[in-house]
Amino acid sequence: MSTSWQAVAARRPRTVEFTALLLLFGTTVTGCLVPSWGTPAPPALWPGIVLSAFCCLALLRRHRNPLPVLGFITALTMAEGAVGYLMTPLLMGPLMVSLYSVSLRADRTTARNASLLAAACIVVTGLFLDPFSHPVLLGVVNPAAWVLLSALLGSYVGVRRTYAADRAEQAERAREEEARHHVVQERMRIARELHDIVAHHLALANAQASTAAHLYRTHPDKAFEMLDSLSTTTADALRELKATVGVLRQDTETDQGLAPAPGLGQLPDLTASYSAAGLDVGVTVSGPPQPLSPGVDLAAFRIIQEALTNVTKHAATGHADVQLRYTAHSLSLTITNETAAGTPRAGAAEPGRGFGLMGMRERAQSAGGTLTAGPGPEGFQVSCTLPLQPTS
Repeated sequence: MSTSWQAVAARRPRTVEFTALLLLFGTTVTGCLVPSWGTPAPPALWPGIVLSAFCCLALLRRHRNPLPVLGFITALTMAEGAVGYLMTPLLMGPLMVSLYSVSLRADRTTARNASLLAAACIVVTGLFLDPFSHPVLLGVVNPAAWVLLSALLGSYVGVRRTYAADRAEQAERAREEEARHHVVQERMRIARELHDIVAHHLALANAQASTAAHLYRTHPDKAFEMLDSLSTTTADALRELKATVGVLRQDTETDQGLAPAPGLGQLPDLTASYSAAGLDVGVTVSGPPQPLSPGVDLAAFRIIQEALTNVTKHAATGHADVQLRYTAHSLSLTITNETAAGTPRAGAAEPGRGFGLMGMRERAQSAGGTLTAGPGPEGFQVSCTLPLQPTS
């Protein structure tokens, strides 16, 4: 029922306001009849009706000119008291509504001064202008208390509205900040994907092209096989780049043609691609394989891919070991390349530096895991521990 009344008020605000003022006028006229119930010679009714009508009509301007309207209604209310009407809450209804409006819209100092001035005028009316000398409690204390009460109510409602507006603004800022945070996270995720894809496939393509050029004069048949592998590598790179960049267009296009995110299920294909480039990769799995969440599965695959790419680019070796160890709650990855007897390739970056290891650490942290990298007893080693399910 309240919702229907609110809907009517929203559709016809002027009609609702006129109806409310008409009811207020009837209440004020009723207040003018109160003295006749126990007074031998009550004042005439028509002055109260005229003054009440002017008070209610003045309230139509309370939103645009609250302070002048309050002064005008206060003067008319004092005139009603001077005629001899008892200052009851019914008679002072327009004054209380006007003072409530001022306290709701004006600043705190203005509202306080206005309410004190209105209460002082009512006190003066009850003490000096009342021709029937009503008791102080009824003619002075009670009217002034009602005036101050309406002012306090308006101030309280104003404070609540300001507080609600501040909370709404803070919530909006929090939503905007969260949206910006999600955008930054998505950009970092796409940047990691692009880095891993480009670094992996270009490293393989470079190794395959170099090997094909070396074999061209002595073993042309093997060189042509290597060139066939090179075309497969570049085609895979284009496909993965299309799938990754396609994420940026999902607002306007569907992702039905995008390939699923890679995972450890594609680890044999990954090691085969490195074998075609001349890097022998040994894979060891210990413990019963456990189901992984998509995020952890992708992180594990990309970490292994990036580590092997670094071996291809920076390590003077033809062999690398990948160890996967499953436990009840985690997956441990260890990628080792035997560089003890070799030296880094000329022009290669120093192992352990660059965006490759930074990206691997970010992937591990995003999945709730940890990653360390550095020289070990058997060569350069990357060790990573990931939970089976991502942490919140």
